[in-house]
Formats: sequence, C-alpha cells, structure tokens
Amino acid sequence: MSFKDIKVETENQHILIITINRESVFNALRTNTLKEIAEVLSSSSDEIRCVILTGGEKVFAAGADINELEIKNTFESINDVRTSYWETIKDFKKPIIASVNGFCLGGGCELAMHCDIIIAGDNAQFGQPEINLGIMPGAGGTQRTVKAMGKSNAMLMLLTGDFIDAKTAKKMNLVSEVVPVQTTIIRSIEIANKIAKKSPLAVNAIKSSVLASYETGLSASLKYEKTIFSGILSSSDKKEGISAFKEKRKPNFKGQ
Repeated sequence: MSFKDIKVETENQHILIITINRESVFNALRTNTLKEIAEVLSSSSDEIRCVILTGGEKVFAAGADINELEIKNTFESINDVRTSYWETIKDFKKPIIASVNGFCLGGGCELAMHCDIIIAGDNAQFGQPEINLGIMPGAGGTQRTVKAMGKSNAMLMLLTGDFIDAKTAKKMNLVSEVVPVQTTIIRSIEIANKIAKKSPLAVNAIKSSVLASYETGLSASLKYEKTIFSGILSSSDKKEGISAFKEKRKPNFKGQ
C-alpha cells in the first residue's frame, strides 16, 4: 500500500509503527490522514501484536486540518466519514501506544487518547484549544479528558484552551510515562516488545475488558470481564503459560 500522509514499518515482526508524515503542516489531521491510519489498522496481519502511533520527534499532531474545518457545516459534520475512521481506531482489538513528542493538540490529543498507552517526550504539549476557534472538541475530547483527568482538570483545559506540558499531563493521568524526547520511540518500542511477548488472547481480552468499563456501568463490565476470563481458560496459551511457569522457562504464546 502507498500512502500520502503516513509512513508504515514493522519492528521485530510483531510491532507495527505508524508515523504521521505531514511535517510541513505540523502533522495536521486531514480526512485522508485518518483514513490511511484506519486502513492500515484494518488490514494489519494477525502477526501484529502491538501498534505504535507517532509523529516523530518534533510534533505528534497539532490538530485537525484547519482548511477542512473552515468549510465544514452542521450537515457535513453529522454525516462526516471521519466518524467511521475514528471508530475503526477506537475498536482496534490490539494495543496501540501513542509515542508523543511536541504538539499534541485538538484532534491530535483526541487521537492520542484513542490509544491505550501514551508515552510522552519531555517536550510534549497537550491541549484541546478548539474553544479559541469558537468551537468545541468533536472526536471525544470532552469525554476522554474527563475519564483520564477528572472533571475539574478537564474543564480547566477545555474551557481555557491552555496547553499543559508533559509533566503536568503525567500528574493529571493523561499520559503513562514522560521520557527524554530522544528516547520516546525507543521506550515505546520497548513496551511494545514486552506486550508482544505476552499471550495475544490475554492481551486482547484485557484491552476489551478495560474499554468495556468506558461503555457500561460497573456491574455490567464486571459480568463482561467474567465472561471473557472464562473464555480464555480453555486456551492453549493458558496451558502454555502455566506449564512455562512450573518449568521455570519463558512461555511461547501462539494466540490459540
């Protein structure tokens, strides 16, 4: 596949790295950018066990493409094809790590929050500055910030449009780790490699169960967790994991 807005590579067979490649416009997310990301995720092979999404060392994504946003009206927004691309990213079954350097703003921040783990370089800046344009976040920004940061912190960022640095984002639980900018992708690959060695069935089950807590109440999500847990008890991976533990060796998980 050839792409205009992204670069795609693999690391150690099981890790897919997607790099947003629109440096001249600070990796602004136009419709085609999201389309290409969604297409890569949808067509990824079974061999892929973890995905890293990055924008490089200078910028993750500075927001939505302002030229597309300028001409969009209410009807076009309601029927926007971008919604399906966001859904594809959200529903991807395998873990996605956002490797964030530089500006991570607006739609870029929403894209990072669609991921499961956020590793931030110490030069990262997060924000939802849509209010400065007389609009509001429209791809989950008002919802995911509350889940991550709590109501008060979310309101502060959303209503002022101010940016927060990586250390503040870590304190507010928006990101998992803060590392030197030169090592952001290195640390992301390190985590991805660790995840890739685990049972794919267990990894996918854990992601599915955690995300269920976003969609349902505690009682329903606990029932869902129990169902998923029971389903993997008969798997070959479970048998291999226990055998390896008893035999004091590293397990060889096959996702079966």
